[in-house]
Amino acid sequence: MKKLLLLTAAAVGAFAVWRKVEADKAEQNLWAEATDSV
Repeated sequence: MKKLLLLTAAAVGAFAVWRKVEADKAEQNLWAEATDSV
């Protein structure tokens, strides 16, 4: 049972990190588009 809880906690943590990375990437793309000197 403890292993299942640990695995679930690790999966939730990995998902949170992935969401943060994706959000940062999207924000970086927006800034690049907004500040592009075409």
